[in-house]
This record gives sequence, C-alpha cells and structure tokens, in this order.
Amino acid sequence: MNPAKRRTVIAGNWKMNFTPDEARAFIREVKPLVAGKDKCDIVFCAPYVTIASAQDEAKGSKISIGAENVHFAEKGAYTGEVSAKMLTACGVKYVIIGHSERRQYFGETDETVNARTKAALAAGMTVILCLGEVKEQRLSGITKEVVSMQTKLDLAGVSAEEMKRVIIAYEPVWAIGTGLTATPEQADETCGQIREVLAELYGTEVAESTTIQYGGSMNEKNAAELLAKPNVDGGLIGGASLVAEKFKAIVDAAQ
Repeated sequence: MNPAKRRTVIAGNWKMNFTPDEARAFIREVKPLVAGKDKCDIVFCAPYVTIASAQDEAKGSKISIGAENVHFAEKGAYTGEVSAKMLTACGVKYVIIGHSERRQYFGETDETVNARTKAALAAGMTVILCLGEVKEQRLSGITKEVVSMQTKLDLAGVSAEEMKRVIIAYEPVWAIGTGLTATPEQADETCGQIREVLAELYGTEVAESTTIQYGGSMNEKNAAELLAKPNVDGGLIGGASLVAEKFKAIVDAAQ
C-alpha cells in the first residue's frame, strides 16, 4: 500500500450468497468489528435482492454497499438485467465489472466490460474493474501482455477525470476459489505492470493515484503480507468476506 498517494479499499464480493435477512444479520455482526478503522474504505458488493437490507443495516457506519454487476444500457428489452440508473436510484455507489466468473460463465468480453464501465461511470458510480490472466497464460509467461491488453480495452474511452472513480482489481483467474494465491511478489509485480499501462494511457499522476486491489483469494492469513507491497492497494475479497471475523482480520491488516 501507499496511503500517501492513494486510498486503500477493502471490498467484499458476496457473489451468490446471503438472503436479505442473512445480509442484514451479517452487516449487524461486522459493523462493530470494523468501527473506527479509518485507514481504508470498506465496501460489500451484494446480490441485487440483498442491497436494500444491507444498506439499511449499514446506515451510520463506514460500510458502503455496492452491486456485483450492471448492464450497459439505460433501459430496454434486457430481461433480467439491471441498469446503472436503477442502481444509483437505490443509492448504490460501487459496482464490480468484469469479474472472472462473469467472463467465464456469462460470456463477458472486454467489449462488454468496457460498455458496462462507461455506463456506470456516466451514472456517477465508482467501478471496481476486474482483470487478470488464466493459469495457461501465467505458465506461458504472458501475464504482462494479457493484463496490459485488458487494461487498454476495458478502459477505452474512459477519461482521466473518470479514472478518479475507477478501482482496478487484479485477480489472477487461477487463484480464485482454488486455494492458490499469487505470491506477494507476483501480485506486486503485476499490479505494478498495470500501473505502468495506466501511466502510458493517462500519465504518471493518474497512475499513481489509482487504487489497484489484489483479488485472488486474499484472506485473513495472507492479507498482511500482500498489503505490505507498494502496488497492492487493498483487496477484492471473496470467501473471507462472508465470515465477519475473517473480514475484520483483513481490514486490520489494512490499518
């Protein structure tokens, strides 16, 4: 982390977990555990049906509630989708876009990720933009090329001013839900490579002020070591964001 230059963000991605009542109970449990932890922003990105109950329980705390996806159209014949306008009308400020599971299971491409990103930014939201390589790409030694291309394609048409509302989450696909984790050195190196691309696109000032999270199975055991690296500015947390004490430990590490 480099708190002098950019904000640390710890974001939980609940994925397809928690009913509205369960979400409320979880927020109630975690609120006192993270109270007063002012050195990082805390976000939980929730399934659409739990957003309202989570927001209600989070009132008065430093916890923000975000969404896990957003559509690129403002409205129309897109059955089952939710627009940025709908989310902002519900008070949602953060949204995850381009998560590897969306890319793997639901056909997301860099083109659709870019369209969703621009739609969310146009609506005033802050985007947590996910990108990262698969195992074969890591083993082939082309991680830098892959994340560089993703960064450029996913941010096409995004202005330097809009980058103030973009958080990038580097998530090596091979480390998500597998129990594998990039070493702190690998995470720092790749986050640094992403920052180099941002410098090419927007200049050093934007690159140095952009929060880049690590999102590949960060947990209560490895968070401190990962967050100690200068280019790792937080975490996009999966499984550990469903257990209050584990999530607290990660927030503590960010302090």
